[in-house]
Amino acid sequence: MADFSTQEPQNAGVNPWLVAISVMLATFMEVLDTAIASVALPYIAGSLSASTDEATWVLTSYLVANAVILPASNWFSLKFGRKRFLITCVIIFTVSSFFCGAAPTLGFILLARIVQGAGGGALQPLSQAILLESFPPRMRGAAMAIFGFGVVIAPIIGPTLGGWLTDTYSWRYAFYINIPIGILAVLMISRFVHDPPYIKNAKPSKFDNIGFGLLAVWTGCLQVVLDKGQEDDWFGAIWLRWAVFFCVLALTWFVIRCWRNRSAIVSLRIFRDRNFAVGCLLIFFFGVSIYSTITLLPLYYQELLGYTAFAAGIIVGPRGFGAIVAMPIIGVLTNKVDARYLLTFGFIVFGLMSLAFGDVNLSISPWTLLWPIIITGFALSFVFVPITTQCYATLRNEEIGNASGIFNLLRNIGGSIGISAAQTMITRRAELHQNQIVGTIPQSGYWFQRRTDALDRYLGRHLGHAQGTPGAHAQIYQQVLQQSRLYAFVDVFRYIALMCFFCIALVWLFKKVQPGRRAPAGAH
Repeated sequence: MADFSTQEPQNAGVNPWLVAISVMLATFMEVLDTAIASVALPYIAGSLSASTDEATWVLTSYLVANAVILPASNWFSLKFGRKRFLITCVIIFTVSSFFCGAAPTLGFILLARIVQGAGGGALQPLSQAILLESFPPRMRGAAMAIFGFGVVIAPIIGPTLGGWLTDTYSWRYAFYINIPIGILAVLMISRFVHDPPYIKNAKPSKFDNIGFGLLAVWTGCLQVVLDKGQEDDWFGAIWLRWAVFFCVLALTWFVIRCWRNRSAIVSLRIFRDRNFAVGCLLIFFFGVSIYSTITLLPLYYQELLGYTAFAAGIIVGPRGFGAIVAMPIIGVLTNKVDARYLLTFGFIVFGLMSLAFGDVNLSISPWTLLWPIIITGFALSFVFVPITTQCYATLRNEEIGNASGIFNLLRNIGGSIGISAAQTMITRRAELHQNQIVGTIPQSGYWFQRRTDALDRYLGRHLGHAQGTPGAHAQIYQQVLQQSRLYAFVDVFRYIALMCFFCIALVWLFKKVQPGRRAPAGAH
């Protein structure tokens, strides 16, 4: 039974922290761009004479191209060299960011976003694989804390930065901001990152055209269904049913092919490793919970309390401070404490804070949720870093590239499903609560009549007697809508809390790995 706990880092004598900063820049740029672009959508639609629905394809086109490249990144790195492929992807992403910002029409920016998504799809898995191989096992917790800075904090500060850029300058700067970061990343990767011997000597199999095509079909169909499902009444729309059918068919064929065919574009046999399989399941739920929370809180402040996008971003921004504080702490504890205890702590705290968000009302101040928001950011670091270290703990260096593509794809899919499910639940639960509220308020009741009469007299003095009663009913109905939507937000936050508590049970499916060491490869 081979023991990989003493594998040497593959960094060719370069300080691994310089490697970490180099690849973290690329990851940070890619994740930040996704968060910023979502805030700029209304501005893009107005500037390019497009509807809001048409503008959402700016996000969808990017996510589809991104998802297709993610799991295929390992084959490309073996074929062309990981360093060369990473630099090429950063250059593609940076150049296409310029064309996104300079786009004169909607069609032009959609084409640029597809190219940008293809370039950005490989950045996360390549960066993660390079980072894990550049540090010895005892330091990988600290390394993943650096990587987590890009993955966890970028989506947190993205809405705030995006709101400030679009309000102060233009939505085009939401893309131009990638240019200096991309240039710096290319220079640092060129100087400090080197391919390990197994990459240099790799002889990848022939490109799997069928597998890549199936990957494109099921990820594309899935993303379109998630983006347009609520808008077109899900299975009420015939075209959505066909999209789901082709998604399931292509996914099933893809899984069978990648499990049986050793030359497939992605090797799914790696799921035989228990820790990797559990880690992928947990990172999927992590994506659902974190992305839905990041989406819901700004919406709550904007839709129910009337805040601007920038003001809402400022209020939820302190989550980043909690993550920044936690990163060095988790980097140290990962090498000393069983990761399962750290994960349990993280999910418990995250769940409790989600319950705190479930106590919101329509009268809170901007700072009522300050501490829950900060503590949520703190808890996120105790989830992401231990999941990652446990997930890869029992894999050989040669397996990390393939595993990283699958791992990051599942996190992104979880995020897409989380955002779509949260938005759907808000709409459906609001309708349910509206019916419940209306059903419990008799129009002949004393309090309803008293409230109507008071509003009637007030509005009649300002709008005229004929408008008093209709105006009073409209005001009451508006309050019912607002209250029902509030209850919907409360429901979703509580469902997120339940998901976090459920994940605690999954955490203990991990095989124990000594902190700072790899488990034996045979202990899968």
